[in-house]
Amino acid sequence: MADLFDGIRAQLEGKGKTIVLPEGEDVRILEAAVHLQKEGIVTPVLLGNEEAVKKAAADGGYDISEIELIDPANASYREELAEKFTERRAGKATIEQAREQVKDVNYFGTMLIYTGRVDGLVSGAAHSTADTVRPALQIIKTKPGISKTSGAFIMMKEEERLIFADCAITVNPSAKELAEIAVESTKTAKAFGIDPRVAMLSFSTKGSAVTEETEKVVEAASIAKEMAPELLIDGEFQFDAAYIPAVAAKKAPNSVIKGDANVFIFPTLDAGNIGYKLTERLGGYEAIGPILQGLNGPVNDLSRGCSAEDVYKLSLITAAQSL
Repeated sequence: MADLFDGIRAQLEGKGKTIVLPEGEDVRILEAAVHLQKEGIVTPVLLGNEEAVKKAAADGGYDISEIELIDPANASYREELAEKFTERRAGKATIEQAREQVKDVNYFGTMLIYTGRVDGLVSGAAHSTADTVRPALQIIKTKPGISKTSGAFIMMKEEERLIFADCAITVNPSAKELAEIAVESTKTAKAFGIDPRVAMLSFSTKGSAVTEETEKVVEAASIAKEMAPELLIDGEFQFDAAYIPAVAAKKAPNSVIKGDANVFIFPTLDAGNIGYKLTERLGGYEAIGPILQGLNGPVNDLSRGCSAEDVYKLSLITAAQSL
């Protein structure tokens, strides 16, 4: 299987995609921006206090002279963004409040997407998930028919690619929300060359236990099948029954999933977050993400423990989502 990022770079070549990086004072962001600029496939835009960003770049030895740097406090079109933010919030923010709000780098960056100045945003190296996601939910909002956004990870090891969701956003999704997460996760899978086979996970396989929790997953699988009957989706499964053919043959012999699932939908954020970190730290998989799903425009959230390489890769993924 070809390298995931070779494929993404090939998709993006010549497309002129631009990604805004709101945390321009962070050296990891600066290193990733320089990498992107030199490569020439995706154009980075840095946000931050101009003096502080330039000092951080000089201290770190990063040449950002060819990279666009915007200071939200001094941007010539800040008033335009404030007015459009007020319109978008439809009575939930005054123009005075909007003027203050767009000084925030994440709000400013999200407004750049909303007004078509950039194609996507990557933040979170120095901000919480809420700081990154809240502006997106208020300004870009979710796609029609999607009630909540979700966070997926691409889990990679050698030639294997898996999708895990939701590992970042929704604490205890309802059956309908789980179904939405499943369908959106298949779109993420397809975008990155994975032919999706979806398992709705639980501590039970096909009725081996019957509780409120397992019934939620069963219902979610049913709703997902109604939403997208063309997809291979089934549940509920324990992980081994979804992933190992020999176990699937014993526990779920009549399922369309034959121990060959590659998209795994976790019943709660507890399970998803713990699951991806165990797979990463004990299983030796590389975790790429979280990739935010269900939004009208690409916004993605970094871990505060990310590396410059993580920023670079998530920037490529974000640009690919805008194709």
